[in-house]
Amino acid sequence: MTNERGGQRPKVREQRLRTAYGGRVLSLGTRRAIIQNLFAAGILIAPGHGQAPAMGQPEPGAAPAPAASTPAQVPPRPTPPTRDPHTPGFVQATELPDGQNAPPDADGNFILGPTHEPAPEATVHAGVPHGTVYEFTMQSSESKIYPGIARDKDTFGTPDPGNPAKLIVTTSHPAPYSRHVAVYVPAQYVPGTAAPFLVGADGPDRLLFTVLDNLIAEKRVPALVAISIGNGSGDAQGSERGLEYDTMSGRYAEFVETEVLPRVEANTGVKLTGDPEGRAAMGGSSGAAAALIMAWYHPEWYHRVLSYSGTFVNQQWPYNPAMPHGAWAFHERLIAKSAVKPIRIWMEVGDRDLLNPNLMRDGMHDWVLANEEMAQVLAAKGYHYQFVFAQNAGHTDHSVKEQTLAEALEYLWQGYPR
Repeated sequence: MTNERGGQRPKVREQRLRTAYGGRVLSLGTRRAIIQNLFAAGILIAPGHGQAPAMGQPEPGAAPAPAASTPAQVPPRPTPPTRDPHTPGFVQATELPDGQNAPPDADGNFILGPTHEPAPEATVHAGVPHGTVYEFTMQSSESKIYPGIARDKDTFGTPDPGNPAKLIVTTSHPAPYSRHVAVYVPAQYVPGTAAPFLVGADGPDRLLFTVLDNLIAEKRVPALVAISIGNGSGDAQGSERGLEYDTMSGRYAEFVETEVLPRVEANTGVKLTGDPEGRAAMGGSSGAAAALIMAWYHPEWYHRVLSYSGTFVNQQWPYNPAMPHGAWAFHERLIAKSAVKPIRIWMEVGDRDLLNPNLMRDGMHDWVLANEEMAQVLAAKGYHYQFVFAQNAGHTDHSVKEQTLAEALEYLWQGYPR
């Protein structure tokens, strides 16, 4: 039996709430009390590079503000708790020796040790051919799809009193933006040929370019172009970045296809492949959600997805009654109830990733749980995926990325000609 949101059976979901509470199954009332205690103890979430901001937090025990009140402000956020990868109900995973990455040719679940040293591929090496990076700027006035919005500084929103999964944002309004795009073209690219490519969120990603130099030189990935696209500014609900990355639709992929890729080809002279097997999307946090959304809604364009600390949570805005739980729907029902799509995915989450028992009180803002449930449902449907649970790691942890990005890319491009 599914729960009222069409998610996993209550028994399975209850099992996941036993961590740190003596192995007991927690009742709804107990869970609510724990959330209040988390507020009282100051255990909310910590900011991190590229993270999606949490919602404004009320005083412990305070009732949600009515929709017409002054918009909630976003207070400082303390460190989230550390989660145990062996929590009952979490996926069974292979524990790796400290400092070792998962095999690049293996599907399944892996636990990364607590020490995160940069992989050799994350540093520049003498004698390795370096790609060329082309950079340009795109203005909101040029876009037919994203003319631009922004949320007022230091404001957030208030929950709908009649629907805890719906956030009302009154301080979002039209606003211009500039978007920076950096395009890495490998030294091995043959002019006139159709190049495989990767679209990355929150660019420019200089680490990605360095890793690609080394991997391509060793023929561990194809000679692919990397298109690192800056977001349109802001973060989360009511912002341009949130609109682009957290919306459950094909709109962002369509923006990339019709407005970014033609500029890339015009500015670099590179021909980009139309084969979805030769196209990948990657990102961290909401950028990771965007990468999966691109492939999910347009599998005729993208078959490969790379995700760090994926925001597979309820962060979509504006509210869409057809998809009321945003990206949480991926593991709640979409993947399980849809025919298998031709998508290969690499995912990571940190043991100190975001836990946000926020003023929405909707139970759908736990990044660790969201990624664990993603791994479960992907396995159940038979997808090719690799899931890495990183110990001693925060949200979109840069040290983890330095350690794992080369292996992740090699896994991602399995089966594609070198």
